[in-house]
Parts: sequence; C-alpha cells; structure tokens
Amino acid sequence: MKCPFCANHDSKVVDSRPDKGGTTIRRRRECESCGRRFTTHERVEEVLPQVIKRDGRREPFDRLKLVAGIQKACEKRPVSVETVEQMVDRLELRLQESGEREVPSTTLGEWVMQELHDIDQVAYVRFASVYRSFKDINEFMVELKDLLKK
Repeated sequence: MKCPFCANHDSKVVDSRPDKGGTTIRRRRECESCGRRFTTHERVEEVLPQVIKRDGRREPFDRLKLVAGIQKACEKRPVSVETVEQMVDRLELRLQESGEREVPSTTLGEWVMQELHDIDQVAYVRFASVYRSFKDINEFMVELKDLLKK
C-alpha cells in the first residue's frame, strides 16, 4: 500500500477490524519508510452489472459516481455520510442479488428515488428534478403533488 505522506510502497498493518456493517475491513497501517500511520478500507471486489445509459452506452457500475449524485441531492440536508453509504450498500446488494449482467440506468435511478423518498423528501425532489429532467415548473409541481399525497 502506497504511503499518502512519502509515497513509499512498503507499509505494515498495525491493526485490522471490520466496520460496523461488516462490509469493509478497516486497517491501520504504518509506513516502513517515514513511520507515519494511515488508515485504509478494504472491500470485497464484487462483480456488478454494466449500467445501460439512456443513450445506449454501457459503462461499469461506479459506486463513487452514485455516492456523489446522492450526496449532491442531500447537500445542506440533515443526511449523514453514513446514511448515504448505507443506502449505496443496499443498492449494490440489490444489484448483486438481481443476477443481471446489465441494468438500465433508469432502474437504478428509480431505486435511488425510492431510497431517498424514505430518507429525506427534499433530497428526493432534488434528485428527481435532475433524474427526470423536468422541462418546466408544471412537471415539477406534479411530482410535488404526488409526494404530498403520499
């Protein structure tokens, strides 16, 4: 593991423990060159499906891209980073359990909206406004009215 301080590639593991959810391993490492300590997180490399974009392109599922989109929707809202990580963990598990080799981005977007609807309704509306590409205020109002009915 490359040291973030001196870029040396030799480090030793000082401590290792699973995270709260048991999905990653937290490791404390010590650089054998400069002696400074740093933390790494390991996760099992899973085979996730390709995402089929609206224009037909296919690209690998990107957890970081999904996290960034959800965090943007949750910006300045009382939604913790841990809550977002747990949501993405559930979405990844759902993708794995689907057994599909390819999944449309529209399906993934709908799953995100379901999760956000239960967590923070403002974040839900923000995500929906970008995801559904509302063309005018009337489309936006229809979505808000549906949200208020529920």
